[in-house]
Amino acid sequence: MRYGLKLSQNASIDEYRAVWRIADEAGFDHCWNMDHFASLGDDPTLDIFDAWALLGAMAQATTRTRIGCMVSGNTYRHPGVLAKMAVTVDHLSGGRLEFGIGGAWAENEHTMLGLEFGTVGERLDRLEEACELIRSLWTQPRTTFEGQHYQLAEAIAEPKPVQQPYPPVWIGGRGRKRTLRIVAQYADAWNTPGGTPAEVAELSEVLDRHCDDVGRDPADIRRTVQLRLSDQPDDVLPRVEKYALVGVDDVILITNGGSAEAQAEQAASLLPRLQEIG
Repeated sequence: MRYGLKLSQNASIDEYRAVWRIADEAGFDHCWNMDHFASLGDDPTLDIFDAWALLGAMAQATTRTRIGCMVSGNTYRHPGVLAKMAVTVDHLSGGRLEFGIGGAWAENEHTMLGLEFGTVGERLDRLEEACELIRSLWTQPRTTFEGQHYQLAEAIAEPKPVQQPYPPVWIGGRGRKRTLRIVAQYADAWNTPGGTPAEVAELSEVLDRHCDDVGRDPADIRRTVQLRLSDQPDDVLPRVEKYALVGVDDVILITNGGSAEAQAEQAASLLPRLQEIG
C-alpha cells in the first residue's frame, strides 16, 4: 500500500510548507492539496489559495515525494490550459506529478465567477472530453478536437511531460453510471473521498464491470481513498486495515488548517506501522 498526506484548506502558507516538508522527509509516497476558490463548510470567506500555484511551489520545496491536487475541478479552467499547467509542474518536479481531475461540484464557486455550472450530466460530459483532449495534447504533435464543449484546432502543446506517456491520471468521484465509466476509460487511479470499506468495495466492483465493458484490465487502476485524521491517531490503523482488506491500494490522510503541522507529525509517527499493512 502507498500513503499520502493532504492539506485541504483554510491553512497558512507556512502550514503548507510544513506539511510538504514532513511528507518529503517522513517517506510519504505522495502529498496533495485541493482545488477550490472559496472555502468549504459554513464560512466560504476563509482563506484558500490557488491549487496549481501551490503545486508549483510544492515541486520546488520537495525532492522525493510525488505531488498532486486531489482533485482539480475540470470546469474551473479550459482543459488545454490545465494540460499546460500540469506539464509545467511535471517538469518543475522532475516527473513527480500525479494528475488528479474531477467533474467539479461547488455551485457557489461557478456562480460567483460566472462559470457555467450545468447539470451533473453536462459536467461529466465535459470531464470525459477533457480527459481525451488532455491525453492527446500530452502525446501528439498537434491536436484537433471537435467536442460538444471543447474545440481545438491544430493545437500545439510543447514540451511533453517528463513522465511518459504522461503523468498518472487520478479521477475522483463516486457516480456509478458515468464517473466510474470515465475512470475505466481514462484513469490510472480512482479516488473516493471517504466512504466505509463496504461502500468502497461495492463501488470498486462497479468499476470492475465498467473495465470489462471497455476492455480494460481492472488491475490497471489503483483504488484509493481519503481518510480524515481524528483526535486519536491510533484509530487510523484499524480503519486502514479494513480498507486494505477490500483492495484499497492508496490511503490519503487529510490534515486541516490550524493544526496541520501537528497532525502531519502524528501521521508521520504512524507511517512505519501503516506501511506494514497490506
